Amino acid sequence: MTQAKERIIFCDFDGTITMNDNIVAVIRHFDPPGWKEIVDDVIAERKSVRRGVGELFRLLPTSRKDEIIDFAVNNVVIRDGFAELIRFCRYEGIEFYVTSGGIDFFVYPILAKYDVPRDRIFCNGSDFSGERVEITWPHPCEPPCANDCGMCKTTIMRRFQRSHLTEKCKALGVPHTPYETFHDVIDALEERMGI
Repeated sequence: MTQAKERIIFCDFDGTITMNDNIVAVIRHFDPPGWKEIVDDVIAERKSVRRGVGELFRLLPTSRKDEIIDFAVNNVVIRDGFAELIRFCRYEGIEFYVTSGGIDFFVYPILAKYDVPRDRIFCNGSDFSGERVEITWPHPCEPPCANDCGMCKTTIMRRFQRSHLTEKCKALGVPHTPYETFHDVIDALEERMGI
């Protein structure tokens, strides 16, 4: 008897589930001095994502914790079809995981609205106990990855059989489905499953 393959979706958060990058939105909104230079350094790869994001959030005082969280959670735009994708995955028995470079203080409450369990969410942590916001890195890079990305999606995905990075699919010739909304993803899944 052939065992059915486990069906798994790994989904990014910022710019995928959401329409915007929430880290940049938070920092831009609170506009601490020096943030633009840090972002430029990350984009130009003079700093790692982990180092840059850590530096960005250290610019924010923890005395503004409630404002920061409120802004991050209440100014997000969820991509059309996300709720339907979650329902589809549950109905079809497809495991749905979020692998995000985002931060727990906004990722968890936003995804809680869609009943995504925390044990299916991999993201960076936050510490508001000092004078400045500190980002924690519970999912760092493991060999062979040496990018110092902070929340290493490839490290998480390698824990599962048959996992591949979506962005590598085209380069490697792996079948994949481009999409604009999650309705497109549901349509592609239904087509592949013959539904």
